[in-house]
Amino acid sequence: MADRPVESIGGITPLKKAKTPNMDLIASRGTVGRVRTIPDGLPAGSDVANLSILGYAPSVYYSGRAPLEAASMGIELESSDVAFRCNTVTLNMNGDWPEYIMEDYSAGHISSDESREIMLSVGKAIGTESIRFYPGISYRHLMVWKDGNDKVDCVPPHDILGESIGEHMIKGEGSDSLNELIKRSWKVLDGHKINEDRKAAGKNPANSIWLWGQGRKPALPGYKEKYGITGALISAVDLTKGLGVYAGFDIIDVPGATGYIDTNYKGKAEYSLKALEDHDFVYLHIEAPDEAGHNGNLDDKIRAIEDIDELVVGPIVAALPKMFGEFRLLFMPDHATPLSVRTHTDDPVPFVIYDGKVSADIGISGYDEDIIDNERALAFEEGHELMDHFIKD
Repeated sequence: MADRPVESIGGITPLKKAKTPNMDLIASRGTVGRVRTIPDGLPAGSDVANLSILGYAPSVYYSGRAPLEAASMGIELESSDVAFRCNTVTLNMNGDWPEYIMEDYSAGHISSDESREIMLSVGKAIGTESIRFYPGISYRHLMVWKDGNDKVDCVPPHDILGESIGEHMIKGEGSDSLNELIKRSWKVLDGHKINEDRKAAGKNPANSIWLWGQGRKPALPGYKEKYGITGALISAVDLTKGLGVYAGFDIIDVPGATGYIDTNYKGKAEYSLKALEDHDFVYLHIEAPDEAGHNGNLDDKIRAIEDIDELVVGPIVAALPKMFGEFRLLFMPDHATPLSVRTHTDDPVPFVIYDGKVSADIGISGYDEDIIDNERALAFEEGHELMDHFIKD
């Protein structure tokens, strides 16, 4: 949700442009601050950021994105396994290799049913005893390499939109076999019935796989051990679900949760409140503003922010005092995804902690990136320390 000033809307951010009366209310009454969720030297990914928010120092616990998604999908990794995120993407193949262009990192946010058929075809054609493919949600899938090498250099597809893929293929020891898998997928997917149907409907085809986000199985202490509390997690994204699995949370699936701007916001709020009846802590993750940022779509980002404010923040803030009397709520982005760069950055992000009581007035009237520059706001340079503050202080 966090962003940078956008010239077309008067040099302000989407968060400042959006109508967010509920976010503004808790910011004006709560404790606000800034936090750096991406430590120096680590990639500005959702895996690193969400580790930080949950209170795990990424410098200690980060082992890659894909192993977290594997946990969410119920895939048991051996110590020698290396998991890779496997996107179904759209390449513009007009012209000669290696000048193919990364046109769409999500193949038009392909449906899970369509993408499953795509991945089953890929697995049947190029999978082996040591290379296994696992269908996931929408464009997000996994490949597991038995006795593989995790020291290769992979680039996320959303970081190279509009660029030639030739210079962004996998590099390092073992990269030749991985790049060959990508290239072999082109033949499998060329003329695939799903893709032909999508093209006939004016949609982007899933004409390639793309491997990235590799890592081995991590070892995280659960929340019962770390904080002495029970937890639940609600998300449409396997990455955050996997973090919840390792944290010992109950994973709650919400019907209609898509990870996109058409997600079931109302259902996510309702399920979160229901989960608090028998859990101490609920981690609610919403992906829609991030997807809009990757797509460079200003209108979608503003719409997502306003929907979150109206359909999630408003109902939750209204219900918590009636349900529990005493409560604490932490509201924040996991990282920035500025429209100007269409990828994650390590910019600090604003947060607000709200417990229904009025905190000291430091001149904040709304929830936006101005909080980051307020000298009287709290500041956490080590992002994982924020959760300790939220739960313990």
